Amino acid sequence: MKKSYHERFEVINLSQEIYEGMPVFGMHQKTFFMLNQTHEQNMKDTGSKTLGFAARNMLISEHGPTHSDAVWEYNPEGPTIEKMPLEYFWGDAICVDLSHIRYPDYIEVEDLKAALEKHGLEIRKGDIFLMYTGHYDRTYPDKDYGGPKSKHTGLSYAAAEWLAEQGVVNIGVDAPAIDLTPDDLDFSGHWVCGKYGITNTENLCNLDKVVGKRFLYIGLPLNIRDGSGSPVRAVAFIEKED
Repeated sequence: MKKSYHERFEVINLSQEIYEGMPVFGMHQKTFFMLNQTHEQNMKDTGSKTLGFAARNMLISEHGPTHSDAVWEYNPEGPTIEKMPLEYFWGDAICVDLSHIRYPDYIEVEDLKAALEKHGLEIRKGDIFLMYTGHYDRTYPDKDYGGPKSKHTGLSYAAAEWLAEQGVVNIGVDAPAIDLTPDDLDFSGHWVCGKYGITNTENLCNLDKVVGKRFLYIGLPLNIRDGSGSPVRAVAFIEKED
């Protein structure tokens, strides 16, 4: 009998929690929750004697927390989020360990090649490429993970372009940005994503659980009309060993 997907795969959450007061990159809207209705209010409104529906409203940036960027965010000639290929947000993925590289050092091409060789991985055209830097593990949420004093490594222009030239369609990281923050005001990683028409996914977590692996990644954006980006529920599907 063929195994079910639940029997075949372990699912690993790669998305940060959404809550009021969560770390948000300085240029973006902070997150707020507002009560829409209580169970009791709804029962009064509907006249029901048995069941009431509670609900909240949420105010959130298109870029918080775990999210993917539309090319349009950094290239006004590029597509908005709902017009981008869904293949950019799900498919084959690999994750490499770059946690030994710390601010103010950039992640360079040689670092990427060394990490791939260490794990015995190769980049294939269409891959989603995730970088475990350890920034989330070291600083989230109370040690200025994404606040005004946040400092973390990021891709150099050459490293970002090298990934794009290998055919990567989505670059992900466990930090607020794929760029070296706060020093790189050229925003090298985003600049390259705009040049090549690809996306990036920021504020991931639990990447230590998928380091050195090839797996199925899913982080689908909301179907936001004219969206500059979208929160995603990023997960990894790791095939279980028999």
